[in-house]
Amino acid sequence: MSRRAFRLPEMDETFLDGLGVAWDTIQEGGVQWLILTAYRLPQGYDHAAVDIAIQISAGYPAAALDMAYLTPPVRRRDGRPINCTESRSTIDGRVWQMWSRHRTPENPWIHGEDDLASHVHYMDAWLAAEFERA
Repeated sequence: MSRRAFRLPEMDETFLDGLGVAWDTIQEGGVQWLILTAYRLPQGYDHAAVDIAIQISAGYPAAALDMAYLTPPVRRRDGRPINCTESRSTIDGRVWQMWSRHRTPENPWIHGEDDLASHVHYMDAWLAAEFERA
């Protein structure tokens, strides 16, 4: 059963419905969260799928989406550390691993072009790129 504490823009909900995973929107402590359930990860992590939380920024879609939170926390199967994933947050009564990944001046958030779909694709790119670094 889906939880919809708030609505996302129609294009985002259409994107999510086509993503092939269950999703919920929750509000906790005045913060809005999108929760993706059983999201598939690239090979190489110690879990094949996790739940992912994305904070929906106040002012979105003009305001940028940033980072992602995974539960259960993941590690690389080869034992190498994953940079900037040490922090933990409690969201919806569960402990989530914060992946501190941010837009750069070379890849800024562009209002009118970027949206939830571009953020999820950006997230997919850095989840895969973890295994490309030296």
